[in-house]
This record gives sequence, structure tokens and C-alpha cells, in this order.
Amino acid sequence: MPGKQIRVLIVDDSASVRQTLTAVLESDPAITVIGAASDPFMAAKRIQEEIPDVITLDVEMPRMDGITFLRKLMSQRPIPVVMCSSLTETGTETLMQALEAGAVDVILKPKIGAADYLAEQAARICDVVKSAAQARVRQKAGRGTSASAGGPSEKLTADAMLPPPSGKAMARTTEMVVCIGASTGGTEALRELLERLPSNAPGIVIVQHMPEKFTAAFAKRLNGLCDVEVKEAEDGDPVLRGHVLIAPGDRHMMLERQGARYHVSVRAGPLVSRHRPSVDVLFRSAARAAGSNAMAAIMTGMGDDGARGMLEMHQAGAFTIAQDEATSVVFGMPKEAIARGGVDRIVPLGQIAMEILSEDRRR
Repeated sequence: MPGKQIRVLIVDDSASVRQTLTAVLESDPAITVIGAASDPFMAAKRIQEEIPDVITLDVEMPRMDGITFLRKLMSQRPIPVVMCSSLTETGTETLMQALEAGAVDVILKPKIGAADYLAEQAARICDVVKSAAQARVRQKAGRGTSASAGGPSEKLTADAMLPPPSGKAMARTTEMVVCIGASTGGTEALRELLERLPSNAPGIVIVQHMPEKFTAAFAKRLNGLCDVEVKEAEDGDPVLRGHVLIAPGDRHMMLERQGARYHVSVRAGPLVSRHRPSVDVLFRSAARAAGSNAMAAIMTGMGDDGARGMLEMHQAGAFTIAQDEATSVVFGMPKEAIARGGVDRIVPLGQIAMEILSEDRRR
């Protein structure tokens, strides 16, 4: 939101969290906190006085829980909402409900030492809020979106994880690998995409910006909805037809080739393009390992993660597509990839599955 401060309303029953979040957000000159409410009723009253650009919302609160408030809000006056929850791994199903209800992002906080943790994560939290402010939210939000962004001011490229492609495209074989990158808006966009694919679809590897401990639940949810098999990637997992691997939160995922077969490598490493996992890392690895045997899709999200990697895949002979602006919650990552010249085709979300299947049939 160039030239305008992002106005944020904090809703959390913990006084220390409200205080810390206020300090964290106002440390960024682009953000101002217009109020802090201890429960949804106070928040509703504050919204009547001034409509914020973004709301940070706790899940567990007295009088009314955050999910119920979110659903009411999205059905009446949609405002970008970032869930800020202390729920651990066992509570990720609740956060999935929040995404389905219309939340655009998630900030996780520990049950003990939440204020200190939030202060340590200041850069990421500010990035999340700025990303949410650009999100287009719609009324009657039975479906939601999610992403995870952040990192220090220094912005590393994929060079931090692996060298650039050699420049020699690999000969095309019969098997295709599909690489997908997404951020803000990606969780529901990926659901819509994967639900359209048959059980014999080409092998797919995905980087969705998402916090640690959250990707396993996300993959499990998709596995229950789709004909393809979906799982959180583990180091050494093979890339197989009819299977989808999602990079685990806080780990980079790279495509590697051994003989005629592909597998993934899951590794720790620095933030790349301010993310871990990074789309740039996945795409570069695909350019190196698969060349023209790969296909890439870059979807809704803020920032430019994936733009460099997609250009490298394009130059290595891969077929590349970008989600169009009209169907993107945030048209940041696709826009940057298009601007760099790495995109062969721009298509709406509903057409991406068809593009994957068409390209598979052409091989």
C-alpha cells in the first residue's frame, strides 16, 4: 500500500501479547496500530469507529472464540485477517478452519514465552501484515488462504543453497515433474488446483510459504480431499506419478535426479528470497536436475520468490505458467516472474490443472 500506513487492529486476550505485538508492528514505519482489543466484542466496537486494513486475531479468547468472530466478520465486512495463535501441532486443525473461513495468514506463537518469541520474529510478522494488507478478500468466505513470509533485511538468492544451472538443458524424457510455488492465498488456491487433478497426474513438488509444524496438517487435509496422494516431503522421497510432495515449513526442498528417477532433498539452510522454504531454491534445483523434463507454475503471493528460479527453468527448457491477476489473492510473485521474462503462459487459477494435464499429454 504505497504512500499509506497500514492500520492494524490487534485482538488478543493476553495483555503482554497485545503490548508486544503493538511494539513489533509499530517498529515498522509502514504500519500503525489503531487499537488493541481483548475480545471480539471489544474488537467489533472498535471496527465501528474505524475500519482497519488488517486484523491480527487470536484463536482462544473469552466470550467468543476467534474462528466464530472471523466467520461473522467475513460474512458481513471482509477485512484481511492474520490468525495469531498459541495452538501447537495438535491444534492445527483449528487453524485450517481459520484458513477456510477466510484468514489470509497465520502467525504461530508458543504457549510459554510468547511475548519474547514475537519480538524475535518482528521482521517476519511485519512482512506478514504488509502482505495481508494487499490481499483481496471476498464476502461469504467459506474458503480461506495462507502464506508465510519474512526474514532479515538481507535478501539471499538461491546461490546460498546451490549453484546456478549449467546452461545446458537436459533432453526431454517421457516423465514430467511439475514444480509449483505459492504464498499468500496459496493454501486454498492449491486445494482448488489439486482437487482438479486425476490420480494418475504427473509427480508434483510444491513450496507453499507456511510456518513450521503447519505443512504436515496442510498436506494431510489436501490428501483427504484430492484423488492424488499428498504428503509433507521427507528427505529422499521419490517423485512419483499421482503423488504430491509439499516442502516442510522451515526447510528448503530441492529436486534431485538419480538415473531416470527423481527424488527430493529436504535441508536446513539460510532464508532465500526471505523465505524458508524458498520457491527460488526449488525452481533452481529443477532447472539443474530436470531441465526440459520439468514444468513450473507460480501462483498467488506477495514478493518475488520464485521469479529468478522460474526464469532459470524457462531457460533450461521447462514449460512455465503463471496465475493471472484476476484470480490471485496477491498478484506479486506471478507479476515478478512475468516481468523477468520467465513465463510462457498466463492463465486463471481454474485453468492451471488443465495446463498440467495438457503438457503431460504432449510428452
